[in-house]
Amino acid sequence: MNYKKHPNRLLRHILSAPFIYMMIIPSVFLDICLEIYHRVSFVLYGIPFVKRGRYIKIDRHKLSYLNLLQKVHCMYCGYVNGLYAYAVAVAGETEKYWCGIAHGKEHTYVAEHQKNFLAYNDKKAYQQAFESITYKSKSEYFLIFSICLLILILIKNL
Repeated sequence: MNYKKHPNRLLRHILSAPFIYMMIIPSVFLDICLEIYHRVSFVLYGIPFVKRGRYIKIDRHKLSYLNLLQKVHCMYCGYVNGLYAYAVAVAGETEKYWCGIAHGKEHTYVAEHQKNFLAYNDKKAYQQAFESITYKSKSEYFLIFSICLLILILIKNL
């Protein structure tokens, strides 16, 4: 709670509060969309669900030494920060499923799920890992294309 070290910034803190709390709207929207995606797509992919409870923790409001406003702040932060960590985990599992190739430039941050990705621009490793895997028949391509087309038609008619 570094804000407590700066009592001279009270006006700044009050002015920033609406900007912090207005993020609840896109956050809840993200939460709804993410959960629909997660529950539908992961079943289709056959990959295990990410455990939401590992990321979203709302418990600091139970601390008796916090006042009511601090408890509200802690509940908000527990939800929003946990939600974004959960979103990164869901996106990471999706990236592992669909990609598996490292980025070309060195990054200061490499996510845990990316550590076993194939090296960037390593065509030989890619061919060894994936080119022997093919769909069984052209009918599978047609089925996938038909499902995608049906989904697009349904979305357009909503």
